[in-house]
Amino acid sequence: MSESAVSDPTTIRRLYGRRQGHALRQGQAELFADLLPRIAVPAEGTITAPALFGNDRPLWLEIGFGKGEHMAGQAAMRPDVGLIGAEPFVDGVVGALMAVRDGGLTNVRIHHGDALDVLERLPEASVDRVFLLHPDPWPKARHAKRRFMNPGPIDRIARVLKPGGEFRFGTDHPIYCRWALMQMAKRSDFRWLGDTAADFLTRPGDWPQTRYEAKARRLGHEVWYFRWQRQ
Repeated sequence: MSESAVSDPTTIRRLYGRRQGHALRQGQAELFADLLPRIAVPAEGTITAPALFGNDRPLWLEIGFGKGEHMAGQAAMRPDVGLIGAEPFVDGVVGALMAVRDGGLTNVRIHHGDALDVLERLPEASVDRVFLLHPDPWPKARHAKRRFMNPGPIDRIARVLKPGGEFRFGTDHPIYCRWALMQMAKRSDFRWLGDTAADFLTRPGDWPQTRYEAKARRLGHEVWYFRWQRQ
């Protein structure tokens, strides 16, 4: 196996960090036990809109949704869309479940696990939009292979996106920003939807803010917003 293959997240398939932080409070544990099974992505089988929502509708996928602020905001703005969120960490899933409950959202489904598992079970050209917002930058050079913005994962995003579909990426980390641009510049299957600085320095109106972005702003960090269209 080549070094490039060994250094790809799709072959490493390893979760870094703890899946759960502090112990859940009673109410959180009850919510996790009650609501998650009702809106969880099925553990097996092909993932389609009719299978998840009972009808054919646009599918959007968020990779690593944190506490779910962006996903819940999108779901509230677009009730006609089916949102799939993938997140391996328990605290994040609980946060998203709270947002779903409090917002009365019926168009969200959650995969408590690796987003690669979802990408591999989605049919080709079945998704209209994919989000990757403020992923762990793994800033050290030796950890670059852990970044989701690598050829293997991007190949899987490209496979599931419909022609004309959109891939959105946000970060406040300059190393990851440069890395992402380098990775996407190599590809002919995506077109960058940016003509001026305002296109990647200003958050679009239909892009709800995440807590990670808000924290970055409080710390005085610049934040970059990128949109690519599947060709």
